[in-house]
Amino acid sequence: MTDPKQIGETVTSKRLLGTVLAAAAVALPASAAVAATADEPLLWYQFDELDGTVVHDSSGNGHDGTVLGGAAWGDGLEFDGIDDHVDLPDDLMAGLDAITVAAEVWIAPDQASPYFIYGLGNTSGSRGDGYLFTTGNQYRTTLSTCHWTCEQNTAAGFDLTRGTWNHLAYTLADSTGVLYLNGQEIARNENVTITPGEIGGGSTAANYIGRSMYPGDRYLKGSVADFRIYGGALAPAEIGDMAAHISAEKAAADADAIDLGDTSAVIGDLTLPTQGAGGSAITWTSGDPAVVDETGAVTRPGPESEDATVNLTATVILGSVQQQRDFSVTVLAEYDDAEAVAIDAAALEVINVDDARSALHLPTEGANGTTITWKSSKSSVISADGLVNRDEPGGATYTVKLKATVERGGAKEKVKFTATVPPLPEQADYTGYFFTYFTGEGTASGEQVYAALSEGNDPLHWTELNGAQPILRSDQGEEGVRDPYIIRSPEGDRFYLIGTDLKIHGSGDWDGAQRHGSRSIMVWESTDLVNWSEGRLAEVSPEDAGNTWAPETYWDAELDAYVVFWASKLYETPDHTDNTYNRMMYATTRDFVNFSEPQVWVDAGYSTIDSTVIDHDGVYYRFTKDERSNTPNSPCGKFILAESSTSLTDTEWDFLTECIGSGDIGAGEGPLIFKSNTEEKWYMFIDEFGGRGYVPFETTDLAGGQWTVSADYDLPSSPRHGTVLPVTAEEYERIQQAWQ
Repeated sequence: MTDPKQIGETVTSKRLLGTVLAAAAVALPASAAVAATADEPLLWYQFDELDGTVVHDSSGNGHDGTVLGGAAWGDGLEFDGIDDHVDLPDDLMAGLDAITVAAEVWIAPDQASPYFIYGLGNTSGSRGDGYLFTTGNQYRTTLSTCHWTCEQNTAAGFDLTRGTWNHLAYTLADSTGVLYLNGQEIARNENVTITPGEIGGGSTAANYIGRSMYPGDRYLKGSVADFRIYGGALAPAEIGDMAAHISAEKAAADADAIDLGDTSAVIGDLTLPTQGAGGSAITWTSGDPAVVDETGAVTRPGPESEDATVNLTATVILGSVQQQRDFSVTVLAEYDDAEAVAIDAAALEVINVDDARSALHLPTEGANGTTITWKSSKSSVISADGLVNRDEPGGATYTVKLKATVERGGAKEKVKFTATVPPLPEQADYTGYFFTYFTGEGTASGEQVYAALSEGNDPLHWTELNGAQPILRSDQGEEGVRDPYIIRSPEGDRFYLIGTDLKIHGSGDWDGAQRHGSRSIMVWESTDLVNWSEGRLAEVSPEDAGNTWAPETYWDAELDAYVVFWASKLYETPDHTDNTYNRMMYATTRDFVNFSEPQVWVDAGYSTIDSTVIDHDGVYYRFTKDERSNTPNSPCGKFILAESSTSLTDTEWDFLTECIGSGDIGAGEGPLIFKSNTEEKWYMFIDEFGGRGYVPFETTDLAGGQWTVSADYDLPSSPRHGTVLPVTAEEYERIQQAWQ
């Protein structure tokens, strides 16, 4: 590999670029500077002042702005999100039939919504009365001659990345609005019937940077370093040049971030990214397409041939900027039968074979086309398909020899394993509850695993454990873990804790997390609920998924496997730029290392997330969040739907009820459900996101669908989406001693 190298010249300092252009603008005669055209700016704020309340107009047109609210000078002008903004002169768009608005913007990770980055127009009471504005949430530029009912949008369909500088631009001419991000066109609307001069009939008294025309909206929290208005539409190349200094940094970062994994011994197709996190497009060329083509498809040399080495070149394009990066790929020649068998035999493993408490995963196929068959020395204890039968509590510990035969063609190799099978644990009543959860993205450690212990068999009163600090932390993947879910094995003495590999704190980029988020889940395992294995990532989602959210799992006795389910957005475009929705997915596993191919479990035609399941009397009950906005057309949006089925993996469940939580909480997600240890009662905690966190509901009839808020409860501080697990007296005491 080589370091990224830049093709073409870019200006690396925005201050240098601004100085050069400012000098040119100031040198113009005053009469030329007044013209409202695309050739020269109508207004240009460089924000290079050091103090004061005046933003000087570098266009030469005298359109100085006034800083209000105490915004601070620094790297541009810094807005506090409370009342800071810049008041621009009135009537800036009068007479304009075309326009360009461009800005360099840094948006704080905790920017509240809704907000405008800038708005040019009028305010009338609680409603806008004509405007042109840009917002970073669902990044778009909008014109209206009244208020929201008249809006004509040019929209990207995704949120702006926060915590980084971006160059934004919008041009409008001849009914065509074009939206740019970092010099690259990302959206176009060819049916804009409003001209800027028609807004307010040319009279606009509410022209702001950092403030909305709607008084109830939030102010901008972030910084602006450059802001320009032109009286015409700049050409794409001009937008690209204006954004080049930012585009160069992002393209270089995107080039540096490309990771193809270990390319020294490739035997399968490569995944070649086509878009960088900074918004760049990535194209590929190959030095030998017959071996590795530009899509990453690999054709290995034949068994009698030498390994092949191919150079792949990534070209990263963002606006007018290009970067290149080279990768050396060695493709191994095809294995002959003996080599394939030897490799697959060496790779063979059986998870937890030395402590076989549940069904084992015994693979039947190797990665190199081999078949694997199994024999057991005690098939009544461990069958050839991995089912485990343990002795009664207090009984014998069995030792079982497992023999795998790996074959391909005429080649064959045998691999032996020794399994240890302990007796079943003593059965004991549940006398308390163990609660695992996360606390939210508002703090640096909130997206980790927290825990609490109930006051005996009271599931509504809790004591926080470990001094209200996390009991488990993720150092894998995104280094955050949300939605922790614990399951007890059907035998009762092995536990798996799984969670979402996601950290929103510090970025706030929910859109990016659903387009380019983790396809893996975090996994820990334990035999005592106190001592946990090292956390590991397990990839479960397909390649077209953009996220893997809120994984949960349930044992299916018919399949003799755990069914793991989660929410994913599935994209049709390789760079995940299309708009889609969350579906519930599932896969099966016995060891949380080896998973079946993922399948769609719930596809409602709109986003559904956060399913949880419980069974009772042979019926499964599933509770899922309806992710739609709460509107007259979807009155149960942001609340919980209940369904039932006698088959866990069925894709058609029977409707029970919807809108669970409506009227008692503002909105609900992340439902967890568990049965009382002492009576025929079930509890469901629903996460009032943006509000109180978990609120407990209860019912005595799962099928009836009637849930009421518990009358008296004292939950941990800020609990979010997690699990309540019934525990025995021995487990309760062990947890208490370890963490209280």
